[in-house]
Amino acid sequence: MALSFPETSQKPHFDRLAFRTTRKIFVTLHEGSATINVKLSPESQSVYASIDPAIIYPVPNKWGQQGWTTVVLADTPEDLIREMVQMAYEEAQ
Repeated sequence: MALSFPETSQKPHFDRLAFRTTRKIFVTLHEGSATINVKLSPESQSVYASIDPAIIYPVPNKWGQQGWTTVVLADTPEDLIREMVQMAYEEAQ
């Protein structure tokens, strides 16, 4: 999904795969836990996390305070995942 956006590349990033625009990372994938971290504004993060904090929640550290949000892929509807990834991509432009 992330690679469908223009000028997006994929590279290893620690224990994850990072998807980035020419400017910055907007989503990372951790295959082992089947989760992604998306970079949202803190306001958007708050809205999405209120949907179901068991499956969408701030990364539990200072990155989370900057808007990085964990999404459990198996339990989150695909259209909601697509919406958050699109938003993260647009904010990374």
